[in-house]
Amino acid sequence: MAKTFTKEDIMKLAKEEDVRYIRLQFSDLLGTIKNVEIPVSQLEKALDNKMMFDGSSIEGFVRIEESDMYLYPELDTWVVFPWTGEEGKVARLICDVYSPDGTPFPGDPRGVLKKVLKEAEDLGFTSMNVGPEPEFFLFKLDQKGEPTLEVNDKGGYFDFAPLDLGENCRRDIVITLEQMGFEIEASHHEVAPGQHEIDFKYANAIEAADNIQTFKLVVKTIASKYGLHATFMPKPLYGVNGSGMHCHQSLFKGKENAFFDDTDELGLSETAKHYLAGILKHARSFAAITNPTVNSYKRLVPGYEAPCYVAWSAKNRSPLVRVPASRGLSTRIELRNPDPAANPYLALAVMLAAGLDGIKNKLELAPPTNRNIYIMNEEDRNEAGIQSLPSTLKEAIDELKKSEVIINSLGDHAVTHFIEAKEIEWDMFRTQVHPWERDQYISMY
Repeated sequence: MAKTFTKEDIMKLAKEEDVRYIRLQFSDLLGTIKNVEIPVSQLEKALDNKMMFDGSSIEGFVRIEESDMYLYPELDTWVVFPWTGEEGKVARLICDVYSPDGTPFPGDPRGVLKKVLKEAEDLGFTSMNVGPEPEFFLFKLDQKGEPTLEVNDKGGYFDFAPLDLGENCRRDIVITLEQMGFEIEASHHEVAPGQHEIDFKYANAIEAADNIQTFKLVVKTIASKYGLHATFMPKPLYGVNGSGMHCHQSLFKGKENAFFDDTDELGLSETAKHYLAGILKHARSFAAITNPTVNSYKRLVPGYEAPCYVAWSAKNRSPLVRVPASRGLSTRIELRNPDPAANPYLALAVMLAAGLDGIKNKLELAPPTNRNIYIMNEEDRNEAGIQSLPSTLKEAIDELKKSEVIINSLGDHAVTHFIEAKEIEWDMFRTQVHPWERDQYISMY
């Protein structure tokens, strides 16, 4: 997917394609896409890394007295949006955020991921390849244009029209993504009514995180054209499956997959086993990052195909980590608890940091769990040494606070502001009176 552009290429392309505006895009700590839109007359200035913005108004960035930030565009992220308004063509560049002194800003999620990737590189791994699978729901809009809880179809897993009324919308999303350079591998209806999944080709970690952010933007934009609201909320409806973002991942040394060993019974190298052991060891600690909302923990419950227990298997899908059957260059692990509300840069950073800790300390991998964990009782799980993932955002935050490895991977600035925002979110939820409580108690007492 990646193309390589120079400053001169971009100036030329902007002129040839009659681009009128450029969005300089970045993400805040919570994963919300932000952008500064500039007219094409300011493009050269932006490409020279001289475009400034006020960081004090961005979640988790800086105080008002230290607000100046600079945007350094990643030239290879240049793309012209296929949808065009009356104002003319709009292009975008994804940017890294820098401080005025020319150093990477420690609160920039993209920079956090780059820092952990550098650590992997120092250990001899040239790339982390990631294949993400973000799921989403499509809901109808009301007369005021606000989202309802009415799904747009009654389809189920891999259903097609007429049950899957979202098919045309989903197809339009795929076409738009392909126009923007995505290589789409699959597109289908998911298990729950109104739920969809579009899988795109794996990429290196930075590109994969960029792709997730672009994907979300495209899905929401195209859905709105169909009078629908696309949401990446993990569990919008009670009683049906929630939306996950499984992350397939592997480490490479040049063109060699460091996870593959054809002499091993499972085809997994020692590196892969240590990496997987690190993931399992730190799974509870990084859950606040991979599952960052109060709502995330409504998905991580038994009965809806989402993992709740810290275990792995090459055979069944109930554990946290599955090892897909493909081998050779395709050897990988699939982490199944992340959800699409996660900031992809931070999520990939903590997964990688956990795996690298396993490699550095040669952590021993526990035996696989090939039984269905959902039907095991607590005694069976304890006997097998299987822990549960956190059951609330509060528990996840407390686990994060205790983990030196995960805190170090994020850096003091990012982790302090992230925890602060999430503790406010938990407190708002904790002190709110919810409809369920009134339904249960207002007559009873």
